[in-house]
Amino acid sequence: MSSQLISLASLLLLLFTFPSQSESDNLFCDAGTVHGEPKCGIKSSSSSSKILIKGGTVVNAHHQEIADVYVEDGIIVAVHPNIKVGDDVTVLDATGKYVMPGGIDPHTHLAMEFMGTETIDNFFSGQAAALAGGTTMHIDFIIPVDGSLTAGFEAYKKKAKNSCMDYGFHMAITKWNEVVSEEMEVMVKEKGINSFKFFMAYKGSFMINDDLLLEGLKRCKSLGALAMVHAENGDAVFEGQKRMIELGITGPEGHALSRPPLLEGEATSRAIRLAKFVNTPLYVVHVMSIDAMEEISKARKSGQRVIGEPVVSGLALDDSWLWASDFLTAAKYVMSPPIRASGHDKALQAALATGVLQLVGTDHCTFNSTQKTYGIDDFRKIPNGVNGIEERMHLVWDTMVEVGQISVTDYVRITSTECARIFNIYPRKGAILVGSDADIIILNPNSSFEITATSHHSRSDTNVYEGRRGKGKVELTIAGGRIVWENDELKIVPGSGKYIEMLPFSYLYDGIEKADAKYLSSLKAPVKRFTSTA
Repeated sequence: MSSQLISLASLLLLLFTFPSQSESDNLFCDAGTVHGEPKCGIKSSSSSSKILIKGGTVVNAHHQEIADVYVEDGIIVAVHPNIKVGDDVTVLDATGKYVMPGGIDPHTHLAMEFMGTETIDNFFSGQAAALAGGTTMHIDFIIPVDGSLTAGFEAYKKKAKNSCMDYGFHMAITKWNEVVSEEMEVMVKEKGINSFKFFMAYKGSFMINDDLLLEGLKRCKSLGALAMVHAENGDAVFEGQKRMIELGITGPEGHALSRPPLLEGEATSRAIRLAKFVNTPLYVVHVMSIDAMEEISKARKSGQRVIGEPVVSGLALDDSWLWASDFLTAAKYVMSPPIRASGHDKALQAALATGVLQLVGTDHCTFNSTQKTYGIDDFRKIPNGVNGIEERMHLVWDTMVEVGQISVTDYVRITSTECARIFNIYPRKGAILVGSDADIIILNPNSSFEITATSHHSRSDTNVYEGRRGKGKVELTIAGGRIVWENDELKIVPGSGKYIEMLPFSYLYDGIEKADAKYLSSLKAPVKRFTSTA
C-alpha cells in the first residue's frame, strides 16, 4: 500500500493524540522527507508475537553458525538448527544471509537545542531512520537545563515520549557545584545513567576547564560511571577562529582550518593523562584524527583503560567537500571535530580493524539547509553536525567487511556488542543468545544499497553520503520482537520504544580498586622525620 502524504500539522496531531497501544499496532509513519515535510501513512505491522528466522548464518561477536532463531514475546527463546514450530508463527527465510544483533549507536543528538536552533530529527524521525538502517537502540546525550541534570533528564523524557525503538541516555556536565555532584549520584542510582560527558570545546557554552574535568573524573570514579570527553582544546579553537576571520576566511573551510588535528590530539592527551592521574576509565567520543588516535593507542599499550570511538563520517569521508564552491554543499559537512583531510580516514579504519579503536558511533546531529545558512557569512554560526544514524551499518559493512579489513564477527562487535558491554547492557542487548532482547537484523551481503536524501528517512533535506553505493544491505529489522523494516517499508509505532536503564560499574571497572591499592603501597610516604638540633 503506498504512503499517503499529509501535512506536518497532521503529523503532529497524530503524535500528540496517539491511541492506546492495542489500537496503535496498525499505525505507521515513514519519517522520510518530501521538501522537508514528513510523509506518513498507515501500515500493518506483524501482529504475531512469535517469529522464526530459518537457515541464516547467526553471527555474534565471538562465534557464527548456521542456525534458526526463535523469538517469542520480544525475547530470543531458542538458537539452534532445525527448530520446529506451530502454525501461529511468522517464518522468515534467511538462507544465504546473516542474522545479527541490531546495531547500537552509542552517540546521537536527537531534538537537541544547539547554536540557536534545534536538530531537525526528533526521537521519532531519527529512530525511524535508525531502524531502516538496522540500528535498534541508540544512546542519546542529555544536555542539562541551566546546568541542572534533573531538569535536563525530565526535558529529555518528554522529548523521547514518541520513541519507536529502545534508547538510553548519557548525561553532559556543563558546570560544577555540590548540587551537580549530588545530581550525578541520583542519575546513576535512580535514573539508569552510567556515563557523563565533558566538553573540552565550545568555549562560552558547553566547555569545561581542567578543574571541572578533574572533579568530574573523581565523581565518575566514585559512582562507577564512565567519563566521556569531547576532546578539542576549546581555548585554542577560539583563537583559531579569530585568526581565520582576521584572514578573511569566513566560509565552511574556515571551520576545519580553525580547529586542526593537533588541537584534537592535545586535548585527547590531556584528558587521558588526567584520567590516569585519577585512575578511572575514559571514553573519547568521535575520534576524527590520527593525532587523537595515536594518543589513545599509546595509552592502551601502557595498560590504561581508554575507549576510542570513531564515527562513520570520519571513517568514510574526507574534508574535500568543505572547499566546494557552493555554500550549502560545503556547509552540510561542518561538524566538530571536523572531518579531516584524506589519510585520516584510512588510519582510523586501520585502528578500528586492529582494536586500537573499539566501536563505531555516528554523532548523528542533523540540521537542514535553512539552518546551515545561519552561518553563510561566518562559519562560526553554521550549526555543527551531520547525519549517520541510518547509514552507519551499511557504510561500516561496505568500508570494513566488504574489502576484507575485518571479519563478520568483528562487524557485530564494533556495531553492537562492544557498545552493550561498555554501557553494561550485555547480553540483554548486543547478542543473539537465549534470553536476549529480540533486536535482530537480517543482512544480505549480496544486495546493494544507495544513499540519497530523497530516499532516506531523516527529516533533513541533505545527506553527507549522497550518491554513495555499496554492498551489504539490511533487508529486515526486528526491534523488541516486532518486524519494523521489511521490503523497504517501515512498520513502526510511536511510543513503542523503551527507555533502557544502564547500571554502573561495567567491566571497565574490574580491578580498579587493586590498582589503587598498588599505587598507595608504592608511595613510601609519609616519611617519619625528626628535627635536627644545632
